Amino acid sequence: MEQLSMMPARIRIASVLRKAIYAGEYKSGDELSLTDVAAQLGISRTPVREAFQELEAEGLITLRMNRGAVVNTIDRKFIRDTFEMRRLLESEAVARAAGNGMETEQLLNRLYDLRDHITQVSKETYEALNQDIHTAIWKAADNRRLEKCLLDMWNGPSVAGSAEEVLEHYRNSTFEHISILQFIRDGMAEEARRAMELHITRSMTNMLQCYPEEGK
Repeated sequence: MEQLSMMPARIRIASVLRKAIYAGEYKSGDELSLTDVAAQLGISRTPVREAFQELEAEGLITLRMNRGAVVNTIDRKFIRDTFEMRRLLESEAVARAAGNGMETEQLLNRLYDLRDHITQVSKETYEALNQDIHTAIWKAADNRRLEKCLLDMWNGPSVAGSAEEVLEHYRNSTFEHISILQFIRDGMAEEARRAMELHITRSMTNMLQCYPEEGK
């Protein structure tokens, strides 16, 4: 399970656990201990408990009285439904960000540097920039309810697999982020919307690879 980056504790923990469940690191029936998760992430039990409550509301886990939680069965439809909702919300957020004149220069400069050194980039550097891009777009959409919904769905980069597959995801995602931010910079709301839709769709496809189709 990956380590935490800088986000509010409840959101950080929920996002890390959410991604681990999506990627199959935790499987149906696995037990999650408040104490063990808190120790692994180096954080107190209280925000872990809050994250567990959020994940239960999403249908990812079932809480057990004084016994932590158990992971629910997650299938292809669950993943598809989740990412389709993200696609709807993030495409609207990015269109609003473009219409609101979001500042993109600093993020684009970081992306250009990442693009030029993609084979040397660390996981931490990529994930920090990925998070900064998405959260900046949500904020620029200027709708607190929309921002909160997207924050509550965050799972970080939607990739699993070999080192080569992860690097390829980093490369594709970097070019997609550049395209999205350039459309925002130029005030091209519908183009930004379509670029975000493609970006989230590819993320969904990546995650679905962890879930074989029935009969296979």
